[in-house]
Amino acid sequence: MISSLRNRLVMAGAMLAVCATFAQAHQEAATTETGSNPLAEKVRAANSRFLDVKAATAEGYAPIPCASGITGGAMGIHYVNGQYLKDDKIDIARPEAVMYEPMADGTLKLVAVEYITSKGPASLEGQLFNFNSAPNRYGLGEFYELHVWAWKGNPTGTFADMNPKVSCEHTMAPSQ
Repeated sequence: MISSLRNRLVMAGAMLAVCATFAQAHQEAATTETGSNPLAEKVRAANSRFLDVKAATAEGYAPIPCASGITGGAMGIHYVNGQYLKDDKIDIARPEAVMYEPMADGTLKLVAVEYITSKGPASLEGQLFNFNSAPNRYGLGEFYELHVWAWKGNPTGTFADMNPKVSCEHTMAPSQ
């Protein structure tokens, strides 16, 4: 009987250890997914004014169509500031594009920002930008870009181009 009780305790201890390991892994994945990253936190602090799309338009940002990925996911609707694109400066508080996901109720939800420059190699707070050669699907010359998914977790990474959790499904046709 003591041997049976000992076996059960050992088994319970092993199960508890496995559960604790899974719980820790889940917590680490959740932290990564929500963008808990020093740069993402700085980007959120510097750009939360864009939670309301009216702030973006007031600062000279204009929308371009919702961008979806070939293999799924999307970037959302980019609101681009043409002046910032031209100056090639990298400033955490002045992203070249602010990205919104269209929601079913017609609202736009801030999900990320994008920094773009033609000068490189480029980096922001030590995070290297991705290089896009020409020709590209945007019709632009060579450029460097960095997406920061600061408001919507991205399971493929805080700095990935596409987010499998973002959709263009609810993009509305412009009113005529």
